[in-house]
Amino acid sequence: MSTFAKRERLLLADLLETVGPNAETLCEGWHTRDLAAHVIVRERRPDAAGGTLVKQLLPRLEKVMAEYTAKPYDELIQLIRTGPPRFSPFQLKQVDEAANIVEFYVHTEDVRRAQPDWSARELDPVFQDALWSRLERTARLLGRGVPTGLVLRRPDGQTVVAHRGVPVVTVTGEPSELVMFAFGRQSAARVDLEGDADAIEKVQGTKQLGF
Repeated sequence: MSTFAKRERLLLADLLETVGPNAETLCEGWHTRDLAAHVIVRERRPDAAGGTLVKQLLPRLEKVMAEYTAKPYDELIQLIRTGPPRFSPFQLKQVDEAANIVEFYVHTEDVRRAQPDWSARELDPVFQDALWSRLERTARLLGRGVPTGLVLRRPDGQTVVAHRGVPVVTVTGEPSELVMFAFGRQSAARVDLEGDADAIEKVQGTKQLGF
């Protein structure tokens, strides 16, 4: 049986192929060609991918990204479909699931939700639980820069604290929507926010959510 990460990888590749290289995404400044290059560099070029986190490596990342965005778009799609190189840690099922379920889900939604005719996906409960599990582990890292307290809550009442502080904003939604919110896609996430009006405005507008 395919893992969730493999399923989301193929969904992303199919969607990128369908919309073409110049479609909009939710990633500011990126079209689909840029997003495809990012996905490939992340798992195929660890020598450059660190530039997303380490400022000194940013020139290297920009150079390698430019090399990949210049490649034929069909080639980029095929590289995403075939996955990482043979000896990459991402070839291990456990690593792939841990690192890529959220990565591929979010980027698939980055493409889907940027299109004018998008509609919500029906996600099965097991996948929602998998997303929630990963959100529980990373919530405090994702919310570390938020200017208020932030609590993420599922409709069944399960909660995780993304940032301690006052006043508190509580964001309620399905795990899939909370993931989008916590990764900085607030305006595209279908969630309900409760709390002080000024605090809600700050949370909705902050660029400090996500990595």
